[in-house]
Amino acid sequence: MKIAVWGDELTAWVTAGALAETGNDIAFVSNSQIDDPITLMGSSIRNEPGLRDLICNEVEHKRLRFVQTRTALGIQAHILSMNPNQFDEAHDIVEQLVRKAEGPLLIINQSHFGFGATDRLQALLNRRKKQIVVYFAENISEGEALDRIRNPKSLILGSDDEAATRTLEALFKPFSAQLENRFVMTPREAEFTKLAIIGMLALRIGYTNELANLGEQLGVDIDVIRRGMGADPRIGRHHLSPGCGFGGNNFPQTLKSLARLLSENNESTLMQTVLQENENQKELPFRKLWQHYKADLHERKIAIWGASFKPGSASLDAAPSLRVIDAIVAQQAEVRVHDPEAHENVHHIYHDNPYVKIINGKYDALKNVDALVLLTEWPEYWSPDFELVRKQMKSPVIVDGRNIYDRDLIESRGFTYYGIGR
Repeated sequence: MKIAVWGDELTAWVTAGALAETGNDIAFVSNSQIDDPITLMGSSIRNEPGLRDLICNEVEHKRLRFVQTRTALGIQAHILSMNPNQFDEAHDIVEQLVRKAEGPLLIINQSHFGFGATDRLQALLNRRKKQIVVYFAENISEGEALDRIRNPKSLILGSDDEAATRTLEALFKPFSAQLENRFVMTPREAEFTKLAIIGMLALRIGYTNELANLGEQLGVDIDVIRRGMGADPRIGRHHLSPGCGFGGNNFPQTLKSLARLLSENNESTLMQTVLQENENQKELPFRKLWQHYKADLHERKIAIWGASFKPGSASLDAAPSLRVIDAIVAQQAEVRVHDPEAHENVHHIYHDNPYVKIINGKYDALKNVDALVLLTEWPEYWSPDFELVRKQMKSPVIVDGRNIYDRDLIESRGFTYYGIGR
């Protein structure tokens, strides 16, 4: 099937690569004069596991090619995989397609434009000519995006046209080996389902963080509490780990869309409160440092392990590290940052700031520092050589923003330890 893919988000690249891999003829729309796919990718996309090799392979085998807008307008099937704030651009693309097309069109909206967006795009098309927009509620997550699209556990398809539904199901059939659930509903229902899922996950994270902060005041260990909660089959264990807040691009933006919907229709502030409390949670590691050093961080050195918003990703979108770094350097303290993938993005943001140093080795980042703050739970941070860690540091203070370390073990080795809800 010949398909034009519009957008430069991670979802666009992953979808284009996966569909090309299964034999489709993919036209990736790019008006840049650059034909090198690696140059076209943003740094966080280039670092997505397996994606660079997949795209290069599909380009080499000519199953994926880069085209200008004028070429893409002549194709009948399209995927919109764009940033949530690009609805106006998507609207313009569909209008151009309508002006060009005399017959059928299939447009798969894979973007989180918000509730009702697919219907607004459909209103531009002529159903009598079999011009249809459907909604695909993708479940791609940075760091594991290829696995998510190749091996989904469930598919949520928003379509009220039988022929379009059959085409969409056939398109994603190669990825159905591990499929447990498939739901076909109207586009509005599918969009709302996507919002509801993201909202529920955010509520669980936010609630767990609230419990952790309260438990710390009451002298109880949140790890014990969450294990007890997770053992209840009505609750389960997923998304019950406290931490210093969630980040990313699509997740917070989707939540903001849900927050607006709740506010405008129900005057509810529930989701807005979750978002605000998450922003407050991002500052918690800094507040623990601030309290430990009695409000005096001036000219101290602080090491940060993990800058990306989650392991497996190089992205700093809404990452807690940005809030922590900014707060520390505001005290004229030096920040020594190590991250397995995000150095390029850290440099892009802080290259003019003399207080931010990017260090290649995780142990080198600890030289003569007054504290270590862990913000991203990369695998290489879980079991470090604590003897070497302590030897490198000026003061053996650890702020564990993800609760990956055993408090008793860390303290038995001479460290002062601060976790979340401990």
